[in-house]
Amino acid sequence: MAFIGRTLPEFSLDAYDPSKDEFVTVTDKDLKDKWTVLIFYPADFTFVCPTELEDMQESYKELKDLGAEVYSVSVDTHFVHKAWHDASDAIGKIEYTMIGDSNKELTRELDLLDESGKALRATLVIDPENVIQTIEINADGIGRKANVNVNKIKAAKYVAEHPGEACPAKWESEEDATLTPGLDLVGKI
Repeated sequence: MAFIGRTLPEFSLDAYDPSKDEFVTVTDKDLKDKWTVLIFYPADFTFVCPTELEDMQESYKELKDLGAEVYSVSVDTHFVHKAWHDASDAIGKIEYTMIGDSNKELTRELDLLDESGKALRATLVIDPENVIQTIEINADGIGRKANVNVNKIKAAKYVAEHPGEACPAKWESEEDATLTPGLDLVGKI
C-alpha cells in the first residue's frame, strides 16, 4: 500500500512519557497541528533499537525547535517501555514519548508489521494534518541515522509553505536554492 499522502488512521494507545515519568494515552488527535516523527522499531531490550532511540534523543531538541514532536513505537507494552527506560543507560536518556502498540493496531494498520509480529524499522514524518510526507524502512539489522529527520522536517515544512517549489538533493535550509518544476527545467538539470 502507498504510504506518501496517506492519513494516519485513528488510534488510541498507551504510552510511557519519560519527561514526566508517567503513563499517558496518545491518540491520532495528539499528533494533529504539529509536525511529527514516528520512529517504529522491532522490540525493547534488543541491540540495534537502543542505538537508534538514543541517536534520536540527540536530535530531539533540534526537532522540537523546528516545531516537531517525536514518538517511538514498538509492539511492546508501555510497562515494558518504562522498565527498559529504567534499566538501560541509552534508553534512560530518552525524553520523548514511547508508544506501546501491544495489540499491533497502529503497526498493522500502517502495514509496518513483519512476519514475526514485530514492527518494521520505519521512520515516518507526519505533517500537521496527520498526512505521511516521508517514510524510511530499513532491514532489521540496519540502523537509521536520526539527524536526517531534521532535514526531512525542514524540507517538508518548506514545501508545505511554498507550494509549487521543490527541495533538491542536499537542500538543508531556506538559504539553499529550490526548484520550481516546469517545462523550462525539463532536460536542463
